Amino acid sequence: MADELLIRADEPGIVRLTLNRPQKRNALSRELLTRLTEAVQEIANSSTRVIILAATGSVFCSGHDLGEMIGQSKEEYFELFSLCSHFMQSLRRLPQPVIARVQGPATAAGCQLVAACDLAVAVESATFATPGVKIGLFCTTPMVPLVRTIAPRAALEMLLTGKPISAQRALEWGLVNRVVSEAALDEVVAEFTTAFLASSPLTLRLGKEAFYRQLHLSEPEAYALATEVMTNNALTLDAQEGMTSFLNKRPPYWRGE
Repeated sequence: MADELLIRADEPGIVRLTLNRPQKRNALSRELLTRLTEAVQEIANSSTRVIILAATGSVFCSGHDLGEMIGQSKEEYFELFSLCSHFMQSLRRLPQPVIARVQGPATAAGCQLVAACDLAVAVESATFATPGVKIGLFCTTPMVPLVRTIAPRAALEMLLTGKPISAQRALEWGLVNRVVSEAALDEVVAEFTTAFLASSPLTLRLGKEAFYRQLHLSEPEAYALATEVMTNNALTLDAQEGMTSFLNKRPPYWRGE
C-alpha cells in the first residue's frame, strides 16, 4: 500500500481514509482529490456509520500541490479549485459524521480539510495555517469552511497574516474539538466513533443535514426548519424505539428507519 495515494481501511461501521503522500507532505494533487471524491461518493450510500480522515507521516496535509500549479491556464486552475471545492462540500453532505484525525500540521487546503470535517481531534504539536497570502495566492477557497467554523475575525487573522496557530489556539477558536497527546489520539477518536455507532444512523443523518441547513438561516427560519425536521424524526421507527427503550430501561435496537 506504500504506493497508494489514498489508503482505505474498513472495519464494522467505520471507514478510515488515509492520505498517503508523506514525501509530498500529503499535498492534495489532482489525482488524490479525485480519489477522495470517488471514495466519498462510494461511502455515501453504504452501511458505513463513521468516516475517519487521517494521514501518514508527520504532516496532516500541506494543501494544494504547488508543483502542479505553475503556469496553468485559467480553465485548468478553475477545474482544480472546483474539484477541491466539490470534495470539501461533499464531506458536509455525507450522511455519516466525518472525523479529522490530525497528527501534524494542516496548511492552506489542508486547514480547509479540517474545517470541512464535522469533528477534529489534533495532537498537541499540530499547527494550522492559511498562508497563501505569503505566496501571492490568497486562501480564498479554504476561507469558506474556515469562516463557517470559527469567528470571522479569528479567520481573518489567519487569512491576512498567514501565520500558523497552535493546536491549543485552534481548540479555543473552535477549529478542533480536542487536543491530545500523540499517544491518546486514536483513543479519543475511538471515543467519538463509539458514541456514533451507539446512535441511530438515521437520526445522525437527519441531525447532520439539519445542522448545516439551519446554520446560516435567520432564527425564525431555523426554528421553522428544525420544527419540521424534528416532527418527521419523531415519526420514525428509530425515534419511537429510542423513546420506548429509554422508558423501559433497555438498550435500543436501531433499524435505521
